[in-house]
Amino acid sequence: MTRPQDSIPPAANVLGTIGTVCWCVQVLPQIWHNWRRKTTDGLPGVMLMLWAGCAVPFGVYAIVQNFNIALQLQPQCFGGLTLITWGQTLYYHNKWRAWTATFATVGMAMLFAGTEALLIFTLRKPYYKGIEWPMMMMAIIASVMQCVGLLLPFWELAKRNGRVIGINFGFLTIDYAGAFFSLMALVAQHTFDVLGSTMYIVCMTLETGIFLSHAIWLWRVRHVRREAKKAGQTYDEFVAKHPSMRHDRSSSPSDPSAQDVEAGHHQTTKSTETLVQDNKPEKDVKKPEKAMIRGQEDVEKKDDDTVATTFGEHREKISTGDDYTG
Repeated sequence: MTRPQDSIPPAANVLGTIGTVCWCVQVLPQIWHNWRRKTTDGLPGVMLMLWAGCAVPFGVYAIVQNFNIALQLQPQCFGGLTLITWGQTLYYHNKWRAWTATFATVGMAMLFAGTEALLIFTLRKPYYKGIEWPMMMMAIIASVMQCVGLLLPFWELAKRNGRVIGINFGFLTIDYAGAFFSLMALVAQHTFDVLGSTMYIVCMTLETGIFLSHAIWLWRVRHVRREAKKAGQTYDEFVAKHPSMRHDRSSSPSDPSAQDVEAGHHQTTKSTETLVQDNKPEKDVKKPEKAMIRGQEDVEKKDDDTVATTFGEHREKISTGDDYTG
């Protein structure tokens, strides 16, 4: 395990400051995004709580390891802003009252701050005496919590065929930049801290997956988005009026409608079963017509037989000399 830093190179301070600024303001676009939409759908509250919680062990590790001041302040700013976003999920998604959500957010912030301070004073002396495993656990716990928190959005992506909903891309971009510059700050130090860098590497890797997932979704529905743009509508408005154009994971590859959506066509081809069902009423209509024609033929035949029989009786009466009145 890397020992605490004796001195910090200027390059590490500069890179660490840039990373900290990014991680201090990264959540602001997400907070504004939630407030403007008045919803946090697609943004897991558990993810935000895990992120806010991981700031506690990582803050302990950064302070005890004597990182540059910027990296020591970074977990505190990140945890505080993430808690505010978590409070928004309580208000918008869970429908808590404003004062209840505010009280819960402030209460959690005080609990996290007290826990971090207690751990710093408790673990610093044993660590300087050579007992390293508690600090190693702090770094591992922080990385695991952040990793689990970033895995939760992938569940939302799976439900929406890879589409990112509820997570602001400005937030993701700034978060990615903050992790990158913070990682470079650790590289610029005299000794590279492997455990400290794990959280940044995990963050960058999983966020790359989120970016790629949405990019793939955009490519798959590119034809539908093009038609929506021509109609002057958003994608959601367009597919609401044209459900057949929605790309659904449940559609089988052999389904003609799914193939038409992929090809960007407007019309869908009816399946064989639908054609058979459509033809059934037509057959049912034709059957009564044939029966009516047969009935008319039978009536005409009976009339002809009646006329022939009557004419025969008249001839018989004339031939026998019976009285006949015409």
